[in-house]
Amino acid sequence: MDVPSGWSVEPLTGSIGAVLHGVDLTRELTDEYVEAVRTALLAFRVVFFRDQEVSPTQQVAFARRFGPLTPAHPLLGGLDDEHPEVLVLDSSDYPLGVGSRGRGTSYNDRWHTDVTFAERPPMGTILAAKMLPKRGGDTLWADLIGAYEALSAPIRRLLDGLLAVHDASATFARFRDDDPTGEQNKRLAALQPVRHPVVRVHPETGERGLFVNETFTASIEGLLKSESDALLQMLYRHSTEPERVVRWRWREGDIAFWDNRSTAHYATSDYTDRRVMHRVTIAGERPTGVDSRVS
Repeated sequence: MDVPSGWSVEPLTGSIGAVLHGVDLTRELTDEYVEAVRTALLAFRVVFFRDQEVSPTQQVAFARRFGPLTPAHPLLGGLDDEHPEVLVLDSSDYPLGVGSRGRGTSYNDRWHTDVTFAERPPMGTILAAKMLPKRGGDTLWADLIGAYEALSAPIRRLLDGLLAVHDASATFARFRDDDPTGEQNKRLAALQPVRHPVVRVHPETGERGLFVNETFTASIEGLLKSESDALLQMLYRHSTEPERVVRWRWREGDIAFWDNRSTAHYATSDYTDRRVMHRVTIAGERPTGVDSRVS
């Protein structure tokens, strides 16, 4: 792909992930540079930027170049009144026992695509590393378009016509236990299950990709429970095979920008030191399936 003068692209695997070198996100990008980032995002699903000491205001400004932003989280507030779009992911806020090492690390140590329980899941997510453990705390991304393309033709034809139910209630049940005001439960009750196509047509590239994830996908509509469970488990294993996954070892000042329409990700919980990240999400559209049905 063509990149602006002074930039370079370093692909990280055969199918997903690239580092964009020479980019300074503390400065406002021209339209040409924004389009180059978008082109790289569509090609590599997730792009990374090193040594970006951006403020929350600069992170929000960069994200806005790709579309309107969502609130920080359906159940949580933002960084502060000036930055309601910035979600702070601070491992010191996680309850003990959540992480696999028996102390507070992360509740995102499972494969998921952000907020698929919404009618309009985010188009993309921009994550900035603010404080990192001495070791551990990597994030992995899986290429869901590559996963679909690697399936046999009969399985692709089966999946093309199916809808899946996405539901946040089980995943966010932890909020019910720590809700002195009752506000979390009110918000949680308002999150009704939604139906999305199992195969999503990417609105910019026209590519087909899987659009199910083990965190928020509850079932496939119209199938017996045993059939739905078996098919989903096969898709989860298939979509996260190493050939379609990139693993990123964070450094402070790193930024990751991923296409939420074509990826799933996993935050490892293999650390004990504090880890702080700032997340901003870009609003998306209702997913469209192969038959042009909209969620």
